[in-house]
Amino acid sequence: IKAGIEPAILNDNSFIRCGDKQAMQAKPSTEIQIISAGIALTYLFYLTGTLYVFGSVVGWMVLFIFVLRSYVEGRSVTLSALPITLFIWIFGMGMMLVALLVAHAEFRLGTGQTIKSSIGWAKGWALLALFLFLGAMLPIKTATISRACCILASQTLLFVPVSIAGVVVGLDGPLYLSPLKAIGGPISTFEVNLFGMNPETGKPRWPFFAPWAPAAGLVSCLYLVICSQEKDKFWRRAGISGAVVMCLLCQSRAGWAVFLAIIPALYVYNRISLPAALLVLGTGLSMVIMLGQPVIEHVLDIHQQIKDARPDSTRVRNDLATIALQRWESEAPIWGHGIVEPGPKIVEFMPIGSHHSWYGLLFVKGIVGLVSFAIPMFFTFFYLMLFAGKCEKKWASLLILFVITCYSFFENIEILAYLLWPALIWVGITLNPTKDLENSHE
Repeated sequence: IKAGIEPAILNDNSFIRCGDKQAMQAKPSTEIQIISAGIALTYLFYLTGTLYVFGSVVGWMVLFIFVLRSYVEGRSVTLSALPITLFIWIFGMGMMLVALLVAHAEFRLGTGQTIKSSIGWAKGWALLALFLFLGAMLPIKTATISRACCILASQTLLFVPVSIAGVVVGLDGPLYLSPLKAIGGPISTFEVNLFGMNPETGKPRWPFFAPWAPAAGLVSCLYLVICSQEKDKFWRRAGISGAVVMCLLCQSRAGWAVFLAIIPALYVYNRISLPAALLVLGTGLSMVIMLGQPVIEHVLDIHQQIKDARPDSTRVRNDLATIALQRWESEAPIWGHGIVEPGPKIVEFMPIGSHHSWYGLLFVKGIVGLVSFAIPMFFTFFYLMLFAGKCEKKWASLLILFVITCYSFFENIEILAYLLWPALIWVGITLNPTKDLENSHE
């Protein structure tokens, strides 16, 4: 792992003492080392039951070191070069905290619950803005992130044979539950599994280092995008292979669909000119218009077949959405309920608002929370679309946002922030217009 990381981070020019040339050539900053090692050692953190804790605190740790270094070295933190999009994210995630506090006051949830929920915000929604900020501010390049992600994804190829051996010998259930569960968080994030079991089919499915299998589908899609940007052929192929295996074995319907959707988007970049792309798009739209009804009916049939593959899961998701919308509209339309609540028996007592970021936002944080997430996402998409045609790294960021947006309709994104942070740092790097992105063509 060390041999793979060093060539990438030594090209970062993110060093401590500008006057020491020898140090500049050999010593990356502590922040960069933490980020690189933190990504590459994800499986180690997972197997020791510390991944959720590490992913939740690494951003705040790096921010503290960054601010401390700036103070000690007498350097001012320059924010004027950052795009307005980043400040929109910071404001939006700040409004999430405001909505939380107001809802807790309205429903009189008590000081203890308010403190607990505020900590949950700090290791959830706040991380989205924090990692984007770190990516934009730290002197880190996308090459460091892509190399570390390739190293991590390639370890999947070693993890799978071990986990299959666990299936063969008859292991069942988690290997153990981390005692760190006492700090709070979804119980699945503290379980260590070689594999999981699909309750509907009784066959194994692999969550890998994610808390549940569909989340592994999200991770596989993000790592496909990032690993495809690696310049070294060996690591690029190893990383992409790991992402493919992860997507296949997680058996996530959403993961398969999104994974297949981003493959052509990755392939066509730099292989087709903008006029040609517009011509293909125009031709495709014309064909869709002419064949509108048959195409729509075919798409709906495919969608129904996917839903029928796991009818119980689809029913629970639909019922959770209906309950969340009804209770949001009738009980707390502006600020939400402040916390998730267990659902009735019809949804297997699953929390209301789970399995869907937007319904979850409406139920927990009301229309204020939904707008606070939707507006930053929209402006980030708009900014990246303006420049994606000139910079391959920004095109990758656009695909990352596409993946996250798609999965926001199947998962609670804030709960998975501790897994998404490498992708968020990548996006943050590309949001800073002053950064010299490799092969940017700008």
